[in-house]
Amino acid sequence: MSGIRTVVSSLSALMIIFAASPVRFATAQDQPIKRTELHRSDLSDVAGKEAVIYIADVRPGAEGGRHSHYGDEYVYILEGTLVVTLDGQQPITLRKGDVAHIAPKDGVHAARNGSGSEPARALVFIVAEKGKPLAEPAK
Repeated sequence: MSGIRTVVSSLSALMIIFAASPVRFATAQDQPIKRTELHRSDLSDVAGKEAVIYIADVRPGAEGGRHSHYGDEYVYILEGTLVVTLDGQQPITLRKGDVAHIAPKDGVHAARNGSGSEPARALVFIVAEKGKPLAEPAK
């Protein structure tokens, strides 16, 4: 239980620091999608796996390239709208408060901001193979 409190306290402190940082805003403006890693740790009793938690800030009209992951991705929409398209499927629109799970078997996908005028923000949690990139660009 103390480990959980430590993670929650650390996440709270990091979120306050990132929210108050003016540098973050200047950097976010230079990239269509900015990922701010909040936490990364090995999974206990699961060799070779790690959990990564980050905030994705998506500029108005921005689109991420087609990619896949080396593990399960969970997305919670904090602000705005994201449109996620899995190859061969209809787009899925996620709005503030929506949650999605994209499993490795779902394959290649892409996400874009559903608005051309408002930013979007998502909390992303990935459980993946340790040492692999968070996303692998589609070929």
